[in-house]
Amino acid sequence: MENVKNAKWYEISVTTTHEAADLVADLFFDLGGEGVSIRDKSDVEELYRSSVIWDYIDKKALDGYDDRVYVKFMVPESELKTKLKEVEEGLAVLKSRSPFPVGAAEIIANPVDDADWRNEWKKYYKPIVTKSVTVVPKWINYPKAEGEKLLYINPGMAFGTGEHETTHMCLDLLAECAPQGKTVIDVGTGSGILGIAAVLLGAERAYMCDIDADAVLTAKENAELNGVSEKCDVECADLLTKTDFEADVVLANITADVLIKLSKDIKKYVKDNGYLVVSGIINERVAEVAMAFKAAGFMQIKAVNMGEWNAFLFKD
Repeated sequence: MENVKNAKWYEISVTTTHEAADLVADLFFDLGGEGVSIRDKSDVEELYRSSVIWDYIDKKALDGYDDRVYVKFMVPESELKTKLKEVEEGLAVLKSRSPFPVGAAEIIANPVDDADWRNEWKKYYKPIVTKSVTVVPKWINYPKAEGEKLLYINPGMAFGTGEHETTHMCLDLLAECAPQGKTVIDVGTGSGILGIAAVLLGAERAYMCDIDADAVLTAKENAELNGVSEKCDVECADLLTKTDFEADVVLANITADVLIKLSKDIKKYVKDNGYLVVSGIINERVAEVAMAFKAAGFMQIKAVNMGEWNAFLFKD
């Protein structure tokens, strides 16, 4: 077997649209891609316009950007042919199912000479300030302000680092639930940000579940990184397989289809007068998701929108 450490690496890029970039990135994660990244000029421009993001990015970051969006990942030369075929097949499926235009979806493969590519992606991760916590990549020396709560994260191959609008909205709505002394369930925990944030905000305990074993491992590592492992129960499981289990606050940052499926049974996991935060909903599915949870007996407290994405705060 080829020694991966000494192998020649290739960067596979796909041109797409701003709206479909996260979907293409998810495809790359599913294919086991390493160093997945999105190069999108509009994301950088949005940082300048946002009132909740620190002005920490040099405007030279826009130099060399064009209007095309690139989603990239790394692959050793020995896997290049196989991965190119998998990407081509995956994009074909994505084009037929995506709610957004995928764009040209041109596939480009280039050799990478820099042996330190594994650390190159780190420079694109910056602290993200929300109403409740500030998400900080663990390698950044961040100057903490008085009263500010920091959540350290090691993204690696994980899902969601706080930059994505859906996670951002969840963190803001979590704070409105006043989680101090309460129990929390984080469904589809991914990198563990929401459950960890709940504990940092004073939650008594957080149960965090995901059906992806890699996500569970990442969530456990991030809980340990933030010193909250003793209050975080992280499990590779489907919440709906649990019985006699409920919490004061339930968080679910997942797709609209999964949320609608959950709406039929999730009420039993929310304590009387408890809160439910749901996110990951594209604009086209807002009414459908809201109707599903109202039909399940939840009262809508708040709806939030950021660009193409939406979140709700419900009460039992």
